[in-house]
Amino acid sequence: QVQLVESGGGLVQPGGSLRLSCAASGFTFRAYWMYWVRQAPGKGLEWVSSINTVGSGRDYADSVRGRFTTSRDNSKNMLYLQMNSLKPEDTALYYCATNKAGTQRGQGTQVTVSS
Repeated sequence: QVQLVESGGGLVQPGGSLRLSCAASGFTFRAYWMYWVRQAPGKGLEWVSSINTVGSGRDYADSVRGRFTTSRDNSKNMLYLQMNSLKPEDTALYYCATNKAGTQRGQGTQVTVSS
């Protein structure tokens, strides 16, 4: 059974940084592209980033490119999202997912960017 558990969210001031983690289990993690998606209050799911199976290829939404970096550790079945220069509009529930649509995702971790 696929299990994805996100952590690392919190309250941060604009311009600050956070590092999100996702612990994966129940599937062959190293064989899957992995994704981060987010859902802001009152809005639908938004794709944030993708990373290929070995971590050599990454892609980002325009809204986060240059500020966010995704990485993975296949030896630990872990996915990460380093978020820098955070803005209030980054406030959302962040999920790791096994597909870009986010239909298979964890419970999420809340990120709130506010002064």
